[in-house]
Amino acid sequence: MTKSEFIETILPVEIVYHPSWWHKNAGITFDEDFFFHPSKRVESEQTMEKLLYEKFGNYGMGKDHDILRPEVGAVHNAAGFMLSEMLGCKVKYSEDASPTVMPLNKDSLTIDQSDVMHSKVLKKFQDLCDALKKKHGYLSGDVNWGGVLNLALDVRGQEIFTDFFMQPDDVKSYFANLASVIELFVVDIQKKTGTSSISVNRMVGKFKKPVFLHSECTHTMIANDQYEEFLLPIDIEWSKRQRPFGIHYCGPDPHRYANLFKKIPHLDFLDVGWGGDVKLLREALPNTFLNIRLDPVSINSQSNDMIEQTIRKLVTDSKNPFLTGICCINMDDQVQDSKVETILKPVQQIREEYMASIN
Repeated sequence: MTKSEFIETILPVEIVYHPSWWHKNAGITFDEDFFFHPSKRVESEQTMEKLLYEKFGNYGMGKDHDILRPEVGAVHNAAGFMLSEMLGCKVKYSEDASPTVMPLNKDSLTIDQSDVMHSKVLKKFQDLCDALKKKHGYLSGDVNWGGVLNLALDVRGQEIFTDFFMQPDDVKSYFANLASVIELFVVDIQKKTGTSSISVNRMVGKFKKPVFLHSECTHTMIANDQYEEFLLPIDIEWSKRQRPFGIHYCGPDPHRYANLFKKIPHLDFLDVGWGGDVKLLREALPNTFLNIRLDPVSINSQSNDMIEQTIRKLVTDSKNPFLTGICCINMDDQVQDSKVETILKPVQQIREEYMASIN
């Protein structure tokens, strides 16, 4: 079986809870201080690690429970908002949810990079990093940086879809500028902390090098030819410069892009949204690590046997346990510990079975 040069773990697994679960079970409030107050930043992340260790430490969760890690971003939540705010969007904070980005609906396809890099939120983030570095001597973690089309929808709004037809050249220039801002921001964080995308998906923390993980959540809303014309060139260039390179696709139809994804020279990691055809994606991407996402909504209504059967089928469809991971992201406050264990335990068993067969 082909192995990745970037990961040695066979069939890794990750779980990520929705903020509502943390609010209910750990009393964490996801206000502005959660993201920008130095002490609360560190204390909140350690609280999360401790709770994971108490519940699932025997499966390797919460390994940093006894360390006060200066995490610059929310590495236990999928919270992509900062770059949108840097680009001018307003952000609303909640007690038990990730920050909500208010669409700017900007009337032009323009970006002033100087304004973005001197935004109030970036200054607030830099002050956080300075305070953490001064106290702890180093920085860790990163910030969910979203993706090109994700940000375009936050800033330009639904008009971006009309722009595809009415001013395609301007869209390409706009997307290139967005990509430039993203790369500048992410590379700077990676230099400071050593990672770039754990806040996008914790699975990349299993890799030996930081994965540059491009969020393409909104690509369910566009046609294949629009991706090929406007966004695939950006992925191709990033895959050449930022390895390991990955795509986060949480929608149900990543297989729709299989033949386009294989045009990317180095697609080292692909988040496979729940409902994605894993078998078809593996045929198109034999050397890509497929991170298979389980459905966090229906997990409580499924029997333990059904969950295990689903996991085993998906791992079989992926064909290569060295290039396969399992995760369940954004499980809410209704999920039961027993259901989470029903994810972790079968994965551990399957991993042991593969290792025994290899030996």
